[in-house]
Amino acid sequence: MSAVVAVAALFLADHYGAPVMLFALLLGMAVNFLSEDARCKAGIEFVARQVLRWGVALLGLKITIAQVQALGWQSVFMVVLAVALTIGLGLLMARWMGFSAFFGLLSGGAVGICGASAALAIAAAFPNHPQKDRATLFVVISVSTLSTVAMVLYPMLTHWLGFNPEQSGFFLGGTIHDVAQVVGAGYSMSQQTGDAATVIKLMRVAMLVPVIMVAAWMTRIAHAQQARDGDGEAVDTTASRPPLLPWFAVVFVLLVLLNSFLPMPDWVSSTGHALSRAFLVAAMAAIGIKTHLKDILSVGWKPVALMLLETLILAVLVYGFLLGLAH
Repeated sequence: MSAVVAVAALFLADHYGAPVMLFALLLGMAVNFLSEDARCKAGIEFVARQVLRWGVALLGLKITIAQVQALGWQSVFMVVLAVALTIGLGLLMARWMGFSAFFGLLSGGAVGICGASAALAIAAAFPNHPQKDRATLFVVISVSTLSTVAMVLYPMLTHWLGFNPEQSGFFLGGTIHDVAQVVGAGYSMSQQTGDAATVIKLMRVAMLVPVIMVAAWMTRIAHAQQARDGDGEAVDTTASRPPLLPWFAVVFVLLVLLNSFLPMPDWVSSTGHALSRAFLVAAMAAIGIKTHLKDILSVGWKPVALMLLETLILAVLVYGFLLGLAH
């Protein structure tokens, strides 16, 4: 059933140009009753957890070390700093608004790195919690909507600001959330802008690994706190704690290295990209099937405000860096 919903979402996205993750989510929620069916429940849970992790791991085939080097150290530094500040400020604002640090990292990571894919990857490293799927779905809906709006508005904004093609590519790649929307916005302007935007965006995708490590570290702390006995002493053992770097992040890094030093045949890369996309869409469909619409509608205005603020912070940071480079 997750695969059926995913195929429908891919078809609609390819024909109407809307975010595939949003289609997968909405179609999944439309068949939410399947999550109560004992015949479907185990499969839905498997896709939402294990298939999701393979989809994240295969994202490593999109990046090479040469692509990062081609940016130059200044560009790399600015991309890393923009992502780190966006996530850091997201964490602070989330705590200020009364949310958990986990939600701050989830929303900040989705905005700062690569939208829905980052939200799914970070959530996969979090501990199981009754609110985890609800929070993940909210972030995916918000970041997909904001990314679509940015894809339309940001090219006009770069034209109004008088950016050259390379500067426009840096701004689009550094600010738009989802990879597909970056590609769409960049190449709608010019080949040069599209190329620059794609490389900058892939640099942001590479930030997934350290952020997943932070998520895993937070999970270990939460796990240790939960495992304390009544005397206040931890009964948690090293063997029982989650790993600091989950296996799917290790595979991600290995594929980046393999793709960098042993260039893959085109058919291997294209197959890996297609599988990654299919796995992530299927996982999003499964998470949608598990979710009740009333859970999404009850989140209130604060999470929406948080996501908007994080998006604005990222845009201002990248614009400021571009002004610094120009001078």
